[in-house]
Amino acid sequence: MKKILVLIFLLLIIPVKINAYNLGEAAILMEEDTKRILVSKNINKKKLIASTTKIMTAVIAIESKKMNKMVKVTDKILESYGSNIYLSIGEKMKLEDMVYGLMMQSGNDAALMIAEFLGGEEKFVDKMNKKAKEIGMKNTTFNNPHGLDEKTKNYSTAYDMALLMRYANSYPEFKKIVGTKKHTVKTKEKTYVWSNKNKLLYTYKYTTGGKTGYTEKAHRTLVTSASKNNMNLIVVTLNDGNDFKNHKELYEYGFDNYSMVKVFDKDKMNLSNKNIYALDDYYYPITLKEKELINIDYRVKDKDKYKNNEEVGSAIIKLGNKIIHEEKLYISVKEKHNKNKKNWFLKIINKIF
Repeated sequence: MKKILVLIFLLLIIPVKINAYNLGEAAILMEEDTKRILVSKNINKKKLIASTTKIMTAVIAIESKKMNKMVKVTDKILESYGSNIYLSIGEKMKLEDMVYGLMMQSGNDAALMIAEFLGGEEKFVDKMNKKAKEIGMKNTTFNNPHGLDEKTKNYSTAYDMALLMRYANSYPEFKKIVGTKKHTVKTKEKTYVWSNKNKLLYTYKYTTGGKTGYTEKAHRTLVTSASKNNMNLIVVTLNDGNDFKNHKELYEYGFDNYSMVKVFDKDKMNLSNKNIYALDDYYYPITLKEKELINIDYRVKDKDKYKNNEEVGSAIIKLGNKIIHEEKLYISVKEKHNKNKKNWFLKIINKIF
């Protein structure tokens, strides 16, 4: 009986393995806020990522805080091939608009100009790799800002790219750009009208953004995000010929089977000391069956004296035996009023007289 219960528990908490389904070489469905993996397939397998690279290029551009600066196009664009927005040498365009072209039209010329403008391609790629490490992308290497893989190659994993999309979505500017269906830009040379290549924006109403990618070596790559009922999901597929269809089906699986549940309520802690408090509630994506497996272990330091608002321990939230979150606990200590304590004015008067 014990073995059966353990098996049932494991089936409930382990991410669904879908190798039997046609999801390309690698795929992941991740809940954005908690990073919980709901579906996984070869998520740590290194693959060429094609133009999904441009998510990182956009992040570096946004973090430069130069989005309103004008970029003058140089002959660097002559190195570009594949998908372009067709910039002209000498043309000037605001960096922000260039990022729109980068993400909506997958402009390789835009990627080269962004890198050139922000310190040159070599320094820009260094920034990309440094940022990847900061985010926790342990199996990622960038060698260019566009994702073309004839001369240099960019490698990552489904898991790392989900982390990147999660980080990028923390910027409102990024979410606005990748969620835009149509964008018009006017320069002194020409007028650009761009439509987003992410088909999910038109076919799946909960889609919030994403980036497409394709090369002959990488095949189809796709990173997208969607939100419904206060739950934010990310899907990454690498080398998947049915990527748009599969992304939609993965989202429907996630939204149909999971919901964001308040698994820790700061106002309903089961503690004898009522002066102990937490700052935040905690929500976690779980299924109906998993609700019964949530339990909280309170660990509080035992001391004779505490300072007001001192950290005294943590609430360990578990799904079965797996720790899913630790919430810090603090204590409120009322300071005793000293009746014999005199204010500073009376002290001065007493000294004088």
